[in-house]
Amino acid sequence: MNGNLAEFRKDAPTDARQVRSRKVLNAAMLALLEEKSFDQITIREISARAGTGYATFFRHYPTKEALLADVASEEIAGLLALSIPILHASSSYESTLALCTYVGEHKALWSALLGGGAAAIVREEFIRQARGLIEDVTHPADWLPQDLGVVHGTGSTIDILAWWLTKGRDQSAEDVARILHRLVIAPLVGDHVDALPRS
Repeated sequence: MNGNLAEFRKDAPTDARQVRSRKVLNAAMLALLEEKSFDQITIREISARAGTGYATFFRHYPTKEALLADVASEEIAGLLALSIPILHASSSYESTLALCTYVGEHKALWSALLGGGAAAIVREEFIRQARGLIEDVTHPADWLPQDLGVVHGTGSTIDILAWWLTKGRDQSAEDVARILHRLVIAPLVGDHVDALPRS
């Protein structure tokens, strides 16, 4: 997969039947990602799991990468909805823990999104969506350009989550939340790392 997610996405359908078909294809991809790696999934399997015809798939997506891009965009939006309270919380650790817990509960999916050929595309989309969400957030670090803070914060968060899902599998969500908070979040939001719970 090369390029960015916008290249893969088609305009969202408005017809109720098309919306339903797209939803079941997305759900089928999510379910299959819990069972096997993205590279092992075929369009025929996606169609069968969704209960749609093989040709129906191509009315919505030109490739399985395009479907993954659609799924990734929605999942990133959900993850960012958990992440943005970090910027507003009096203690950002709880929001960091919520984010890590969510990823931990959906490890197969996030391993697929952050590993392999999809990682660069997912990273770019994550940063793009984060930029849009924090435009109105006041940033406590007046020495740091806001856009750089977004790129660094989201990029570093993705790197830490990807490490956890590939090499740090023995780490709990709490362990990763402490690491992420100490290395990335606390310095960006001006929170105190000393208040963190100890393992």
